[in-house]
Amino acid sequence: MNPHLSNGNDFSNDLIDFTSQLVRIQSYSGQEGEAIRFIKSKMEALGYDEVTLDRYGNVIGRVGSGDRVILFDSHIDTVQVNDADLWEEPPFSGAIKNGYLWGRGSVDMKSGAAASVYAAAAAKANGHLDSKTVYVSCSTFEEDCDGEALKHILAGLKRKPNFAVICEPSANHIAIGHKGKAQVIITTRGVSAHGSAPEKGRNAVYEMAEIIERVNRTNLDLMNKPGPYGTLVLSRISSTSVSLNAVPSDCQIYIDRRMAVGETVEDIHHEMDGIISGKDATWEIDTIRRVTWTGEEIVYHPLHTAWQIDLDHPLSQAFITACTEVQGNKPETFEFWDFSTNAVAVVSQGIPAIGFGPGEHKLAHMRDEKVPVSQVVEACAVYEKAIKNL
Repeated sequence: MNPHLSNGNDFSNDLIDFTSQLVRIQSYSGQEGEAIRFIKSKMEALGYDEVTLDRYGNVIGRVGSGDRVILFDSHIDTVQVNDADLWEEPPFSGAIKNGYLWGRGSVDMKSGAAASVYAAAAAKANGHLDSKTVYVSCSTFEEDCDGEALKHILAGLKRKPNFAVICEPSANHIAIGHKGKAQVIITTRGVSAHGSAPEKGRNAVYEMAEIIERVNRTNLDLMNKPGPYGTLVLSRISSTSVSLNAVPSDCQIYIDRRMAVGETVEDIHHEMDGIISGKDATWEIDTIRRVTWTGEEIVYHPLHTAWQIDLDHPLSQAFITACTEVQGNKPETFEFWDFSTNAVAVVSQGIPAIGFGPGEHKLAHMRDEKVPVSQVVEACAVYEKAIKNL
């Protein structure tokens, strides 16, 4: 079932052409300006009621003006390509071959963005907006700062959404939640001394050694828990000394902690306190600072709990019905992402969220990233049906 306008015209080819053009535009994090302006012009051409560009470089389109508010969000930034010569198709070709659209961002997540842009226009053309407002946001800097740009979008909306749809890749399966995340820096302190007299100092790296073992042991304990579990990974280590002939005065490790449903911020505090207990050490949630393509600074503190929506929720039911209508079968399995998304911005404000988007998420950030063309068209149709059903 392809998406169509009220005159019956199938716009699938236009949708895929738009997606291909969007993939051709390089939009690394912090460099999304050209892609964002291209989306803005497409929203205007499709007859959106309002299209705005905010100070953080996000574009937000609106159709309808009713009290029931539905938000579709996709990020437009992508990770970089450092191996272009090894791709089967050039990473910014937007090539269509063997039923796939190829290129960086085709999965993560310009296809979902394009499908949502067209779905809202189709919902307006087909009269599905009675008592509804649909916002379509295309946001920036998600790869480094989950939810931060969307948080600013939400602050600028005239109406708080009743529902949010995150268009991350799920191979067009309904995603009912994802793990939480904490990015933690642990620092140990030592006393500097000349390398020829180490007994006069205290080595911060040695102070860190037992902490590293505790990190490993904690991760093993987490993974041995029954049911869904969190993980703990040491992803970076560094030390500081006045020279290569001196005892290090401090040492830092970076921790990536993924959180299962039910784990709390308090759990993370307790866990980190235990890991550094008895050592000359401190821990803190990282502070990430970035500058958007419009020159605005964003500051991000990566600490988010996991979330999951109930299948009986009206948003879940709207998508189950939409998938049944478009795909021909009632969904029997549901996705639960093990990665973090912009959903953290909406669920933290009590806005129910669900995930749905074209493409296999395991291909995100990978060489030869590609999305089935049929899934892009299908996702658009599901989005339009979901709008109608809500």
